Amino acid sequence: MNVTVEYGDPRSEASRGLLAQSHALMESLFPSESNHYLSIDALCVDNIRFFEARIDGVTLGCAAIKIYDGYGEIKSMFVDPAARGAGLARALLARLEQEARAESLPMLKMETGNLLTDAHKLYASVGFTTTGPFGDYQDDPNSLFMVKALT
Repeated sequence: MNVTVEYGDPRSEASRGLLAQSHALMESLFPSESNHYLSIDALCVDNIRFFEARIDGVTLGCAAIKIYDGYGEIKSMFVDPAARGAGLARALLARLEQEARAESLPMLKMETGNLLTDAHKLYASVGFTTTGPFGDYQDDPNSLFMVKALT
């Protein structure tokens, strides 16, 4: 099994499918005002880097980093449920961190749903800790905010 993570296109058929699955999951778990996912068009702007994770050339995961002044925000992190446990999420997180370091960003931040406990465990295992709202986010009982210092 060969896991790779490369720059991708959110408009590709595989990524559109993964993003649709991710959005449907978020909509099934949280009220609309608590969903902060980006549209495909919003993922295609200059300050976002989008990545696809593949096993043996098949795209089964995706994630993006939005570049801000002073930090990077992880967006659109999703792995096909059938491929979970194969290391794609860890590989995506490592690639996002590599991208943030290449941009000389001192930290990564994210907003994630409070019910996504498996994801929280993964993020904590690679050094993320909980924090308060950042950027334009408001305090929301459906959200968990996390940060990882890169310096």
